[in-house]
Amino acid sequence: MPETVALRAARPDDLDPINTLVAEAIEDWPLPERVRRLALPAYRYTEADLMFLEVRVVESAGQVLGVAAWEHAGPRELPGGVSGGLLLHGLYVARAARRMGIGSQLVDTCRAAAREVGVAGVLVKAQGSAAGFFEAMGFIPVPVRDRDRDYEQRYWIPDHPTDNDGVR
Repeated sequence: MPETVALRAARPDDLDPINTLVAEAIEDWPLPERVRRLALPAYRYTEADLMFLEVRVVESAGQVLGVAAWEHAGPRELPGGVSGGLLLHGLYVARAARRMGIGSQLVDTCRAAAREVGVAGVLVKAQGSAAGFFEAMGFIPVPVRDRDRDYEQRYWIPDHPTDNDGVR
């Protein structure tokens, strides 16, 4: 990890570098170019997102290296038997800064936020290529209950590791 790294709340002037990270990440997704191009606008963050989501950035020397955004998860999204959780809406790390612990730091920050607000854990709807990262962080797959409604790549990490058995 770079020597001087700061974790802080995102500001409106961070939106361009944040969206650059998002575009960089989408380039790595195994999608046809047309689908990638059509998907990008839906993933970009706006000033409205900064009002409604909790957004944190990791920066070094004035450069945004990573971003995470979360909100309260809807009850239908959560694993069975779980009454509340945060939905990790987005997690992006600059290519040059990957494998330096920035993604882990951002996940840990989201988990701390979940504890702060008193919810049971964190849910993420991951891209298939990110599954290994989330599993390495201790997230467990959430079974699909309704193929027409449920996102296939959902992962859950409870506030307390012993709660893993509650995923249904």
